[in-house]
Amino acid sequence: MDFKAAAAATKEEVHGVVIVGGGLCGLATALALRRKGIESLVVERSEALRVGGVALNVHANGWRALEELGLADGLRETANLITSVRMVRQIQGKNQTIVSPARKEIRCLRRKDVVEALANSVPGHMIRYGCRIVAVDQDPGTNYAVLTMADGNTIKAKVDELPDDIADMVRRCDAASSWTLTKVWYRSPWQVALAGFRRGAATVAGDAMHAMGPFIGQGGSAGLEDAVVLARSLSSSSSSRSELSGGGGDGRPPDVADDEVARREARGGSAGLEDAVVLARSLSSSSGAVLSGGGGDGRPPASRLLRDDVGAAIDEYVAERRRRVTALCLHSFAIGTLLTTRWLAVKLGCVAVLALLGGDSRRDVDYDCGRL
Repeated sequence: MDFKAAAAATKEEVHGVVIVGGGLCGLATALALRRKGIESLVVERSEALRVGGVALNVHANGWRALEELGLADGLRETANLITSVRMVRQIQGKNQTIVSPARKEIRCLRRKDVVEALANSVPGHMIRYGCRIVAVDQDPGTNYAVLTMADGNTIKAKVDELPDDIADMVRRCDAASSWTLTKVWYRSPWQVALAGFRRGAATVAGDAMHAMGPFIGQGGSAGLEDAVVLARSLSSSSSSRSELSGGGGDGRPPDVADDEVARREARGGSAGLEDAVVLARSLSSSSGAVLSGGGGDGRPPASRLLRDDVGAAIDEYVAERRRRVTALCLHSFAIGTLLTTRWLAVKLGCVAVLALLGGDSRRDVDYDCGRL
């Protein structure tokens, strides 16, 4: 085999930030990072923008995240304001109707409108369609994530927003040897509370971090919050900004990639919007690193400075978001279990959990992810 010819036939790119998946949270993260001065690359498996799905209910906390992204005013014009909620329950064969007024701002809009608004707010070269990732490895020398595409080309990411479960799935996809019958369910709140959401310079956001049922309508808004917090954290540090915003290996600005799990849930709600804000803010707080230093003057190597600084920013993002999304997932999980279980003891346990959480959604919608 002619290794020189094989190497010449493939292309390697280096980007500051890569986001795998062009869903709601991924695009929001790219926009939030750009508003903090950090360019990124979004790689998307489909051949065009994914605008599937029907509607999103965006609560007040999600609109706060959209305001930080600069999209709230335009999207409010296409959204329907919800003034009351009507619930119908069937008890012993009879319908029971409960009508309650909406205490805070909640609007319903088409998912297509949100995705297109996000995509139209970033330059076209920042989103790469038809880019299927087939392998994910880590460069031991730089700690960069190395993403191999189906065409054999590779992308090195200094910061990679790639879900660990997706990376593991990619590694094992050719070695499946058994089938398992199991119940499909949303991620349990204790998994969110205890899981590791960072590996090196890679992290997760949106449904990859906190896939939850539609019972409280907070999935989409939480993802937007993620992006704001991560961008804020990365941009506020003085040690990695110049490297992450300095451009990719092909002379263009660096790129970002979104999590692929988000493609599975079309009606997220408000939580995904929070993720994007939080994620971008956290990344931006450490994005000032100067990689030209280190070595001969006794300072640590620049690559280690970037790695450590970005890692600290991601840890800050994970800590902030874990507290928030664990409570959301617990709330959603308790309601979903209460609606589906037949066991009285389980129902009583769910009622107790909901009582501890406050019994209504005011705490969820009163949350403010903060300024980008």
